[in-house]
Amino acid sequence: MFKDSTILVTGGTGSLGHAFIPMTLEKYNPKKIIVFSRDEMKQWEMAKLFKNDPRVRFLIGDVRDKDRLYRALHSVDYVVHAAATKIVPTAEYDPFECVKTNVFGAMNLIDACIDKGVKKIVALSTDKASSPANLYGATKLTSDRLFVSGNSYAGEHSTAFAVVRYGNVMGSRGSVIPYFMSIVQDGILPITDNRMTRFMISLEQGVELIWHAFEDTKGGEIYVKKIPSMKVTDIALAVNKEARQEEVGVRPGEKLHEQMIGLEDAPYTYEYPEYFKILPSIHGWHNDEERIGSGIKVDPDFTYRSDKNLKWMKISELQQWIEQNKNKIGRI
Repeated sequence: MFKDSTILVTGGTGSLGHAFIPMTLEKYNPKKIIVFSRDEMKQWEMAKLFKNDPRVRFLIGDVRDKDRLYRALHSVDYVVHAAATKIVPTAEYDPFECVKTNVFGAMNLIDACIDKGVKKIVALSTDKASSPANLYGATKLTSDRLFVSGNSYAGEHSTAFAVVRYGNVMGSRGSVIPYFMSIVQDGILPITDNRMTRFMISLEQGVELIWHAFEDTKGGEIYVKKIPSMKVTDIALAVNKEARQEEVGVRPGEKLHEQMIGLEDAPYTYEYPEYFKILPSIHGWHNDEERIGSGIKVDPDFTYRSDKNLKWMKISELQQWIEQNKNKIGRI
């Protein structure tokens, strides 16, 4: 699909970009991948990894700047939108800045992609966008809705927008595994609540879901991969079974359990062997046979929550994953 095409990745120096770019170069050999982000030092460090590969280009820019987006999107075929303000406490402390990036940035990108004739855009979402309990989640829910409605906004243009929704990305910067590994020498691992559960997905699985969304989307779908859950106490045991676990309490805006599909989405959700797909409620698109394909409609009371999951990751499985990936955990 991407052969001889140009792809732009907003926020491309983040964890997702570090996985998506080399995997996509190897599998599809696109003409060009443009890394669009605002941190010049991260771009400088990332450029070293590709050893002047002529297929990888870097552009400094911010999704808040629509004029810069218009220039960056010249001759671009596909866009992966990964740029976001995503640290929950940061969003609470600097709410205006979070809204400017996650909401206004999404609006800028939608406008620019339509006007520049981009074929397809896949935006990254988060479990926190489902029944949000904090500002970050609320801005990402707004962003999701904007990208879904962008397909209607595009009118006669052929630009298609889709969303992929992730849970906890194992080993990414700021996530629980590298945090536990950074303090394990103290002999104590803080557990916010012993009942807490989290979805577990690898960056590689996230990239594969993006690929699938590009292949499958007709416009307006939200893709949610079926992934296992773990208790946070078991994650701590996988990092170090000897460390003492100390319950410290849930932080403001933090959920006990992750949710990626809420009850309000059930009437529009279809199940497939490897994922779920939430179809748009607007324009009757959730009844569109082309969008539904081979999907089976879920029960009216369906939710997809980490504590009610049918799939669970074993401690030994996570230990094996940590051992295989220990050199890159928390680095990207």
